[in-house]
Amino acid sequence: MVSSDNALLIIDMQQGLFRVPVSPRSADAVLANIRLLITNARHAQAPVFFARHIGPDDSPLSENGPLSQLIPELDVKEQDVVFIKRYPSCFRDTELLRELNQRGIKQLVIAGMKTEFCVDTTCRAAPELGFRTVLISDAHTTMDNDYLSASDIIAHHNSTLAGPFVTLSTARDWLFSTVS
Repeated sequence: MVSSDNALLIIDMQQGLFRVPVSPRSADAVLANIRLLITNARHAQAPVFFARHIGPDDSPLSENGPLSQLIPELDVKEQDVVFIKRYPSCFRDTELLRELNQRGIKQLVIAGMKTEFCVDTTCRAAPELGFRTVLISDAHTTMDNDYLSASDIIAHHNSTLAGPFVTLSTARDWLFSTVS
């Protein structure tokens, strides 16, 4: 049987973060790149994990509310793992680490949103937990803030994380490896 020692982690691609009045930077292109990664991961039999960020029950991102639901374009399948998180790190108080270890995952490929929050925090935490970590430079996004444009935030994080924390790749260039 052929399997992969890679896993794809898609962070917080949900209604209340992606489908907002002010669209994330390059939303359509980022979504297309994430869909390409999902297709390629499935073809290589690499597991696909989806993180959903939730807030308190009385918040807009309550667990059962419409804004915390993943966007339908992700085409989540039965074999995919969807997990809930309440903190910027996908590892804090979630089952992600246990699931990755049970599958023998050595390399984590990361995409999603928001760049400066959950993507950044997870990219910094993963190597400390022993994972080779790949950030897909054209498959994570955010919005402008009061100080920086979304383009500057994304470029800054690609530059800052590359080397000490992650290897950068583009969605088109990334190939999920297989092991026999």
